[in-house]
Amino acid sequence: MTATGAAPRPRVPAVLVLEDGRTFRGFAFGAVGETFGEAVFSTGMTGYQETLTDPSYHRQVVVMTAPHVGNTGMNDEDQESGRIWVSGYVVRDPSRVASSWRARRGLEEDLTAQGVVGIGGVDTRALTRHLRERGAMRVGIFSGTAIAGDAAMLARVRATPGMAGADLANEVSCARPYVVPAVGRRRFTVAALDLGMKSMTPRRMAERGIEVHVLPATATAEQVEALEPDGVFLSNGPGDPDTADLSVVRAALDRGTPVFGICFGHELLGRALGFRTYKLKYGHRGINQPVQDRATGKVEITAHNHGFAVDAPLDGTAVTPYGRAEVSHVCLNDDVVEGLVLLDRPAFSVQYHPEAAAGPHDARHLFDRFAALMEG
Repeated sequence: MTATGAAPRPRVPAVLVLEDGRTFRGFAFGAVGETFGEAVFSTGMTGYQETLTDPSYHRQVVVMTAPHVGNTGMNDEDQESGRIWVSGYVVRDPSRVASSWRARRGLEEDLTAQGVVGIGGVDTRALTRHLRERGAMRVGIFSGTAIAGDAAMLARVRATPGMAGADLANEVSCARPYVVPAVGRRRFTVAALDLGMKSMTPRRMAERGIEVHVLPATATAEQVEALEPDGVFLSNGPGDPDTADLSVVRAALDRGTPVFGICFGHELLGRALGFRTYKLKYGHRGINQPVQDRATGKVEITAHNHGFAVDAPLDGTAVTPYGRAEVSHVCLNDDVVEGLVLLDRPAFSVQYHPEAAAGPHDARHLFDRFAALMEG
């Protein structure tokens, strides 16, 4: 086992300011300066590297409920994208030493190198309880010379845009198409719309003999159809689903091409079916969310990162422009819709992350279900 970590440095004062005026004081963790975003909390005990590099967290300031963060440092294998995407990072007790045979550097080293402003020494339990009671809200972190009077900092926080109405998929999507080849014999070709996709997702499909053509969020229905795909995949991503274009989803449904959506992609399928989406009070984020498969009654522990949800009837069958639809999965904590299935066309979606990076493996079988759907 190896230990890595930068030499201790003098702690720089830092302040976290919520848009309702509540403040928390601590010390700078990562880059020194100021940052803004939506304050959300993640309940995962592990997997902070995957969280940091998940494009779905773009423009969000993530509060870690686990009190001790950074124990295993940062490695070069668990990145879910080429950079850290969170706007800010909030921890209670950052580890002074990173201890893991895979670690290449410490957590704070990466935060600093990538200019991510964070804060440590915060009572994250109290902060999380506040967000649960009041809801996710805009927040600012100020450290060093960026610290000003409370009123001035609060005014800066309130001047920043909220998450409702935010069109962010284009900001995190790939710049140009690329291909993830199938592992072994190629069985299917899938067109995957990158709305903020994690790197593990196409790898999970490739493991099942699927050649994945990853396309930018701006890809047109004609560009997708030109690939003659066996299936269309709609990825996770940040922002308000009401801002997204539905032409690719609707074209795939019109053609009868198998469709599989996760997270943001689930919300897009829901909108294409005629359901509305809405913003949750504080969302689901973490790797320990219980979801029930209503077809089997089985409960799966799943990884989540979403602040919006689909408003579909929990009971009975709904009539949509593409035939009958049902809610296939539901969250046992709050009855949020966690899955949809079309009964008359080959399409389904889930609100969570079956790629299990990081998180439990209970939902990996959904990629097998997608492959079976393409087999016909």
